[in-house]
Amino acid sequence: MAPDLSSPAKAPKLQARGVWKTFGHGTARTVALQDVDLDIADNAFVTLVGASGCGKSTLLRTLAGLEHRSAGDLRCDGQPIDGPGRERAMVFQHYSLYPWLNVLDNIRFSRQLATHTRDRTDADVEAASGRADALLRLMGLAHVARAYPSQLSGGMQQRVAIARALMSRPQVLLMDEPFGALDAQTREVMHDLILHVHRLERTTIVFVTHDVEEALYLGHQVVLMAPRPGRIDSIHPVPLPALRTQDMKLAPAFTALKRTLLERIRATSGMQTDTELLARLSRAGSIDLAR
Repeated sequence: MAPDLSSPAKAPKLQARGVWKTFGHGTARTVALQDVDLDIADNAFVTLVGASGCGKSTLLRTLAGLEHRSAGDLRCDGQPIDGPGRERAMVFQHYSLYPWLNVLDNIRFSRQLATHTRDRTDADVEAASGRADALLRLMGLAHVARAYPSQLSGGMQQRVAIARALMSRPQVLLMDEPFGALDAQTREVMHDLILHVHRLERTTIVFVTHDVEEALYLGHQVVLMAPRPGRIDSIHPVPLPALRTQDMKLAPAFTALKRTLLERIRATSGMQTDTELLARLSRAGSIDLAR
């Protein structure tokens, strides 16, 4: 049967081909990314995971245009990524809120800058105000709209940072360990919140984490990276329904994939967790815990 050419495959939202990133020169040269090939579909939620030094954050910053690639091709909607763009927004682990602005003003800060340009109309200003109010409700921040960052918990501050990133309706949201500094209970709340945001906003999300369970729970696809030099080791689809609940973390398919990823991270990084070896060393007197 002849292939159906009436509906061509949709081009990826983000595409990397042969991307390298190096820092320094000569003997001080470090290869942070080596020959990275990656396609990320529109409206996908992709998580990047791996041991320290595998280039997760460097790849994310390169996608954001905050770092310039040393070689290769990097595109968003088919257009080269040569710097930051309005179609891509970044959320960092550290919230970087303006302490002199309240929650509402932090969220709408970038649009306030835009409304001061000559080609902006009253309708643009009104639309920006409506967008800020909608994001306040979406992120559960309406009751603290007039509070200042110093008055908020870490989870609340990160909600403000996410809302601010979404203010300009970016097509791509890049998140660099945004929940790394939060306690376990707050992280779970933020996981369900960002999945809710993803369903409503239909934004492509690329999310860096060192937590395998977090990567699996959030991602449609997990990209496992290996260190020295940073590179893509393997890509794993996540066989979970789009609508997720915390109970899914106990499902056999979830725990099996988590075990597979952890074993692969250990293998690629050279980390050892051999308790038998530790016991033998202790018995041989190499480790004297009585001293």
